[in-house]
Amino acid sequence: MRRSGSNFSRREFLGALSLPLLAASCRRSPYEARAYAKPDASAVALLAGSYQMDLGELILRGLRELGMDVRGRRVFLKTNMVEYEPGTVINTHPAVVAGAAVAFRRAGAASVVVGEGPGHRRDMEYLLLRTGLFDYLRDERIRFADLNHDDVSVVPLASHYTKLGEMTLPRELLAADLIVSVPKLKTHHWAGVTASMKNFFGVVPGAVYGWPKNILHLRGIHHSILDLNATIRPHFAIVDAITAMEGDGPIMGSPKQTGFLAMGRDLVAVDATCSRVMNLDPTRIPYLKEADRFLGNIDEARINHRGDPIERFATTFEVIDAFKSIRLRAA
Repeated sequence: MRRSGSNFSRREFLGALSLPLLAASCRRSPYEARAYAKPDASAVALLAGSYQMDLGELILRGLRELGMDVRGRRVFLKTNMVEYEPGTVINTHPAVVAGAAVAFRRAGAASVVVGEGPGHRRDMEYLLLRTGLFDYLRDERIRFADLNHDDVSVVPLASHYTKLGEMTLPRELLAADLIVSVPKLKTHHWAGVTASMKNFFGVVPGAVYGWPKNILHLRGIHHSILDLNATIRPHFAIVDAITAMEGDGPIMGSPKQTGFLAMGRDLVAVDATCSRVMNLDPTRIPYLKEADRFLGNIDEARINHRGDPIERFATTFEVIDAFKSIRLRAA
């Protein structure tokens, strides 16, 4: 991750915010190929699970299966918490978040912090209480960071899809040795699929960029996903697909029982695998297709499946009309 640049307290930064105006087009490549080492092959584990089981032990099994050595490292877990509506599956289930924290502790992490910066609901205390995440964090004594209101640093973007040049990111995120995406698997009415890569929209601080962080939408959702992941360089993903969301996601969709967690070091490969489970073609999802050039693998021949076979969970997710054409097989 690139962490150079000026540091400001949140109050100092808000008083002096000025985004540079950049040229409408850019002749150079949107990324520097030599800065990335795309793996020849990527391992993705699909592990059958439920919210009632010991998810700490299940996730620890996945960490060992995938060879993750986290001893002595400061771990940041980026959950997905957008809004609260009773009976919906908008957010990462708190049992998965707490299970991930427990697993990393058992694996020897020096510290574990959970964080999120919702772009929809501004009241973080409300979300923590109503989703039930507060109780899980309290019981396990896990610290939570509100990324919308954390102190910030200005970070040069490592790729140039949005043409922003730099972005302001929370210091809590930047201080971590190991950054882990812990999203809910959902359809998305603009991106098609939202899983571990799209989850990083939540690290963009609302106190700097406002709600609902329109700069990311104005510069292009697919472009923003690529710039954030190329710059943050997340290390691992744990996707909550025990109960996923189909239809008009990421908020208005319906629950979809799928019964697994997806885990891996290569977030591109993890999201491509989740797309295939959903019966959606990852090569026709723009940010995944472009990420395959330099960030990770979407080619099934380059993804080594661990745990349970993909066929055990494969199903067809309902999607809005715009995405029915990218299905892998007829519904």
